[in-house]
Amino acid sequence: MSQHRSLKGASTIAAKRNVLKRFERVELLKKRGQWKEDQKVIGLPKTKPDV
Repeated sequence: MSQHRSLKGASTIAAKRNVLKRFERVELLKKRGQWKEDQKVIGLPKTKPDV
């Protein structure tokens, strides 16, 4: 019997994520120089992950 594709190991799942978590977006904005220290973390601009 074969194994269902959703039960494969985590090592085989290497899909590129197109949604970042809030802390990842803040880090990316800091790296790009678009983050101000007094800026709020709610209502961040949309960001695409680096390739």
